Amino acid sequence: MMRSLWSAATGMTAQQTNIDVISNNLANVNTTSFKKSRAEFEDLMYQTMRVAGSATEGDNAIPVGIQVGMGVRPVAVHKFFTQGDFQNTGNSLDVAIEGDGFFRVMVGDQEMYTRAGAFKLNQDGTVVTANGYVLQPEFAVPEGTKSISISEDGRMVALDANSEELAATDIPLYTFINAAGLDARGRNLYTPTDASGDPVEGVPGENNVGTLAQGFLEMSNVEVVDEMVNMIVGQRAYEMNSKAIQTSDSMLQTAVNLKRS
Repeated sequence: MMRSLWSAATGMTAQQTNIDVISNNLANVNTTSFKKSRAEFEDLMYQTMRVAGSATEGDNAIPVGIQVGMGVRPVAVHKFFTQGDFQNTGNSLDVAIEGDGFFRVMVGDQEMYTRAGAFKLNQDGTVVTANGYVLQPEFAVPEGTKSISISEDGRMVALDANSEELAATDIPLYTFINAAGLDARGRNLYTPTDASGDPVEGVPGENNVGTLAQGFLEMSNVEVVDEMVNMIVGQRAYEMNSKAIQTSDSMLQTAVNLKRS
């Protein structure tokens, strides 16, 4: 069987993965703090029919060998944690992270991390995410609170009508040595892995940790034009691989139809 059939088939599978990743990026173009991904590929093993450097007659060496590749496969889907644009919302509980860092929230008994700072108050006055996950450290706004102030260094203060402090807490941020190694769990949440390393707690604005911007939300870092171009390239690559399969099939059909004159 012709190698090109199988090689082109791996190419179609790889480009399907590429389109899947691009489609997810485009679907989340308006998702708060969403981070785009990129599919990465590697070539498969090679069939070596002539080894470069082999000795020939007269003690000469073959300068270039003969190797035929066997296709391609996805090797990684890399997530890019570059800064997204800021949207001014004017909401005192909307907080954007400018720079590196993640908020820590409790999902049941498990600690998870997020950059989505669209916080709310639940029925107890506790600061939570849109899905009800409690921001850590837990902070409950007392009765009589008229406004909430959040400084760049993470100081959250509940104020009364006279701007007197009723309660306060500090919001730390957490960084990872390899944020791309985090496990994306959906709902704007991530969990650490062996690849990401353990979370390192830091004070906003210190030791290369990002600062907080109250009244803003970080938007997706997806560039629509780039994704559309990548989608066109991926589609054309898929079509070319399918054409290679058709060409191989045509060549096989020609061989089958050979007969003596």
